Formats: sequence, C-alpha cells, structure tokens
Amino acid sequence: MYRLMIATALLAGAAVASAQDVATEVSVTEAAPGVYMLGGANGFSSSMALIVGEEKVVLIDDGMAPITADLVATVDELAGRSIDFVVNTHVHGDHVGSNASLAEDGAVIFAHHNLRQRLVEDPGPAGGPGGLPVVTFGDGVHFHLNGEEVHVFHVKKAHTDGDAAVHFTETNVIIAGDLHFNYMFPFIDLDSGGTVNGFIAGMERLIKMADEDTVIIPGHGELASRDDLQAAVDMLKDARSRVEALVLEGMTADAVVEANPLADYHDTWNWGFITTEKMTRTIYRSLTE
Repeated sequence: MYRLMIATALLAGAAVASAQDVATEVSVTEAAPGVYMLGGANGFSSSMALIVGEEKVVLIDDGMAPITADLVATVDELAGRSIDFVVNTHVHGDHVGSNASLAEDGAVIFAHHNLRQRLVEDPGPAGGPGGLPVVTFGDGVHFHLNGEEVHVFHVKKAHTDGDAAVHFTETNVIIAGDLHFNYMFPFIDLDSGGTVNGFIAGMERLIKMADEDTVIIPGHGELASRDDLQAAVDMLKDARSRVEALVLEGMTADAVVEANPLADYHDTWNWGFITTEKMTRTIYRSLTE
C-alpha cells in the first residue's frame, strides 16, 4: 500500500497535483530528539524532515501543494511557531510543492544552484516564481544553530543534477532526500541530470558519514539505518554490473529487458513507479548515453 501511495505522489509530483481539495494529513515519526520525519498521507507521501530547536525551525523539503495547510498545522503543533528555513533536496514537485506558500509566510528557502535554475525555467513545481530559492549554494553550506553544526552538501549527478543531502552532526541524523528509497528501486531522473554512477557514489558518500547508530531519513520509505542504505548500494551496484555485462555483449535495451537480469531483485525492490523493467531500462540508458 505504501509503495502505491508514493508512486501516486511521484507521478503527481512530476505534473504538480492540481487537486487542491484533496483531503490530506501529515504523519509524524520522531527520528531523534527535536528531529521529526514528516510524511504526507493519501498518496502525497514523500518524506520531509522537521528540526525544532530553541533558535530556529528548519524544514527539509516541503511536500506537494495539497498538503501545505496540514503541513503548516503540524509544524505549529510540534514547534509552536512558524518555519524559519526550508532546504530543498531536489527539484521534484513532491519535495518543493509548498515553497511558494511557505516563502509567503516568511520562510527563507535554500537549494543548490542547479535546482534553482531548473525552477527558473519552470517554476510550476514550487508553486510559481514565489517558490524560487533565495539562497543557493555550490558544494554546500553549513548552518550553526540549535547547538549543532548542520552540513548541507551537494551530491553531483545522482537523483538529479541539483541534489543535496543534510547531515546533523550532533543528533547523528542524515536526511538523504531521494538519494535513498528504502527497499525500493530508486528513481534516477536521467532527464534532470541524474546518473546511475552518480547515484551510487552519492549513497556511498552517505554511508561513509554514518555509523551503526545513525538514523537516515529517506526520500521515500520508512526510517532507515546505515545497513539499509548499504543494502541499497549493494543492490544497485550489482544491478549495474548485470546490465553492463549485457550491454558489452551488444544487446539492445529491449533485449536486455527480455533477458530480465534483475529478476531475483523483483520481489523485494519492485514497486509501482519504478518497476523491475523501468530500473533495467534506466541503468541501460545511463550506461549507454
């Protein structure tokens, strides 16, 4: 059921949901003291992270436009005040959809240069021009707030070309954005600058930052651990090797799909938006273009 819900969210996110009257609610899971994973229900289920401290309230990603009112109400209940900063991890509408509304309420939006440029070209996913990030960064930026250092860093050509992940060093939480789909084939958006090799490199970078106690908030799925992320890396590296071997034999994309090299991953990793066939085609295209 959860996989069906996030497939709906991703599909709608690409076009930005127009059903503003959809009944929604926001789920809350405490990841660490003062750090919460938020998720939109009823199909609007990309993950967000809320950090509540004495100094500032920070939101990592802000879901789709239909959940904005419920999101604001949830933040008010947990924090007792409005959001100071929003950090966008990538450009998709299920992660930036509330930008314009939150900016109007006074939130300052941060993102990578490439993400902002894509929204300049098409601001629709962020709710219009008012949802453009006003602070952008290259390799990364550090926040010093609520008693700890927060490192927001760019991951090159992974899920997209404008990805960022967030490391809360004291609370030992990593917010992966869509660099991690927990026990699901990942969506690697080749048309927005993503690559399979970059995605793997990005996940490996996160693993190096983590220890056995690190809590990882994925872009989609349940709270994760370093072992969960390692399982995703191992799967994708092996899947890449299997497809690459067939590419080197001169097989076409259709022939590789017919050979079904990822068959034994199907039961655990296949889901509604990224099926085994789509994962195979994504890897093939990323290796051959």
